[in-house]
Amino acid sequence: MNLKEIPRVANITKEEFLNNYFRPQKPVVIEKCIEEWPAYTKWNFEYMRQVAGNKTVPLYDDRPVHHKDGFNEPHASMKMSHYLDLLQREPTKYRIFLWNILKEVPELQKDYSFPDFGLNLMKGLPMLFFGGANSHTFMHYDIDLANIFHFHFAGKKEIILFPQSENKYLYKVPHSLITHESIDFSNPDFDKWPALKNATGFKTYLKHGEVLYMPEGYWHYMKYITPGFSMSLRAIARNPANLGRAFYNVLVMRYYDNMMRKIKGQEWIDWKNKQAIERTNKLLS
Repeated sequence: MNLKEIPRVANITKEEFLNNYFRPQKPVVIEKCIEEWPAYTKWNFEYMRQVAGNKTVPLYDDRPVHHKDGFNEPHASMKMSHYLDLLQREPTKYRIFLWNILKEVPELQKDYSFPDFGLNLMKGLPMLFFGGANSHTFMHYDIDLANIFHFHFAGKKEIILFPQSENKYLYKVPHSLITHESIDFSNPDFDKWPALKNATGFKTYLKHGEVLYMPEGYWHYMKYITPGFSMSLRAIARNPANLGRAFYNVLVMRYYDNMMRKIKGQEWIDWKNKQAIERTNKLLS
């Protein structure tokens, strides 16, 4: 794959962000954006154990999608304290995904503020993500095609991004928000997935206190090099075409997909995965 390093800046003004990254829809890592937040010094595994240890958290792993799985349905659950013990004890595939801290641990709101990037950030949707060493997400994009600011805490995280313009090379699964689940984007097999050689994207590693801006609808693959966690804040898509696709995804696509899973079962999932390969190879030829 043709992966460029995501540009980095130490600090950025609102005008610089809007002109250089938001309007042209380019990703950027801001290295020193949140050093004034209490979270910058407080947010680590021990602090999370103190404030949320008794909470039961939903867990996800990298098992293939099954027709009985609901949309974003967790694979397991456990107490946060037990999960953090697991993270620090040994590698695990289990991740916490889209955990709303506003709802689950309101006191964490005192530890951060909403940066003024010139966009209206959604105040009700601060989401936390946790993962163990070598755990990863599938390559996917968010259902609402939002502008995302990803604040990383603890550990090191590998991130690979692609704009929607690269869809034809990514083995996108139809009626879904993911690429074919068998692809290892950290070390892709180009003999099996030849179209990936034509894909042009971005790559970076995040460490504690750094913020990644992901433009509207960007595909993202995230792999935890070491145990860590992140928080995402988001702003709605501004591009009318992206807004339209977001409404379609939320109001039509996910319900159609769930309906077909109930009607056709695993045959529907297998057909979609087969189509991802056939459609991509057809475009490639």
